[in-house]
Amino acid sequence: MKSHHAVGSRSLRAIFAAPALLGVLTAAGLMSALLGDDIWDALSWLMLAAPIAVVAWYLWAALGKRQSARI
Repeated sequence: MKSHHAVGSRSLRAIFAAPALLGVLTAAGLMSALLGDDIWDALSWLMLAAPIAVVAWYLWAALGKRQSARI
């Protein structure tokens, strides 16, 4: 009988690395927005936009795969 884990299963570190990085970026963006001015405002916008950009990227990729599967 086979184990639950597939051959390509990943460690917890590999699974949570990207979400943890996005969380750190978001927290740093919030802190820089609250505590800084001028260049820090622009930097905070970039850091806060990172999770949105990642979600948009994966959504776009998923929709592209769905469209190519129909053809």
